Amino acid sequence: MVEAAAPSAKKTVKAATTAFEAAVPKIDLANLEVPAAVREIAEKSVQNAREAYEKLKTSAEETTDMLEDTYSTASKGVAEYNAVALESLRANMNATFDYFGALLGTKSVSEAVELSTGHLRKQFDVLSAQAKELSVIAQKVATETAEPIKASVEKNIKKVS
Repeated sequence: MVEAAAPSAKKTVKAATTAFEAAVPKIDLANLEVPAAVREIAEKSVQNAREAYEKLKTSAEETTDMLEDTYSTASKGVAEYNAVALESLRANMNATFDYFGALLGTKSVSEAVELSTGHLRKQFDVLSAQAKELSVIAQKVATETAEPIKASVEKNIKKVS
């Protein structure tokens, strides 16, 4: 019973397809003429799309360059900052070890107090100088890192005006 229904379904589909094809008018696309106004609008749309793409592409390339410059500058600055911070840490640790070595060699409490006071004064001055140096480097890194962004913003503002 199912097998008998299959051939008739195929015949029905074929008949419907033939009827549909007969009802739809045949259009010869090779000889179809598009009005000049429609062609002009299409050409302008394509040209506008190309121009928009070029602007977008240029903007994306400029942004990529700016981000690369910013990253490069920031990474160099951070490396410099880290080098100075590590050198400061090394110097401070050496000073602390020297202080403890000298402290163990003192013969009296007054000598230990005098040594401690001198060490604290010296370390305060050293730490102040180190903090100032690191602050200068941090400001330099921040300024140099912001420079490509600032230049890009200024360039875009000039384009707009």
